[in-house]
Amino acid sequence: MLIIGALALLTISFRSPTSGALHDVQGYGATALRPFQLAAERVARPFRDVYGYFSGLASAKSENKKLKAELRDVRATANANLAAAQREGELEKLMRFEQGSKYPKDYRSVNTTVISYPSGPFAQQVTIAAGSSSGIRVGTPIVTADGLVGHVSNVSSDTALVMLLTDPDSSVPARDVTQGVAGIIRHGQGNTLILDRVSKAAQIQKGDIIVTQGTVDRRYPDLYPYGIQIGSVLSASTSDIASFYTVQVTPFAQLDSLDAVAALISTKHR
Repeated sequence: MLIIGALALLTISFRSPTSGALHDVQGYGATALRPFQLAAERVARPFRDVYGYFSGLASAKSENKKLKAELRDVRATANANLAAAQREGELEKLMRFEQGSKYPKDYRSVNTTVISYPSGPFAQQVTIAAGSSSGIRVGTPIVTADGLVGHVSNVSSDTALVMLLTDPDSSVPARDVTQGVAGIIRHGQGNTLILDRVSKAAQIQKGDIIVTQGTVDRRYPDLYPYGIQIGSVLSASTSDIASFYTVQVTPFAQLDSLDAVAALISTKHR
């Protein structure tokens, strides 16, 4: 009935003069309905705003996830290029320089999952669901897409125990490829690391990229190949009584929430 009435009014309105009783009635009706239109608009507006907010939030989250993945890939490529360029310059100066397998060319990865986590603050080790049957052995480096995690400290046929970088017994020869400074990565406070044995005469700054040092003499092979990204310098400070910098490093890998990792298996015959 409402639809029929509305159509009838529209028909009469188009066919009637521009003034008269009918137009007066229409004007009164529009004036009377105006408060209801305003009320309906005010009621609907919050729902439209909420819908728009959540729609925009979902889109932003999706875009943020995509950008984070792209940033991780770009950062890994940039750090690898920086490490390679820095090493190339050194090789030109050292005629008798020796190194082992090159990363990532001379390695294949065994992708696996973490099945157990550290039992306490002084036992920073995890268990992975791959072992010697997959080519993993003691000393095999373990990484994520973000960076170095640690190395295998014990292995069985189908599982392996991994010592994390945050373990008190962990010690990784490392290099600040931004400044060309060498040191030793050890565990620090919480989830941070320390770049130890850095001379006060060296230059080191916040944001510098730290990678594994790798083997420099075949008589003393290192567990890790050169160039695996470890983290970035969080802070660097000195004191009058200390001979070395105090350098804090934030690891790229999320060592407190590991899920999927990869074991690096050398394909180069020793």
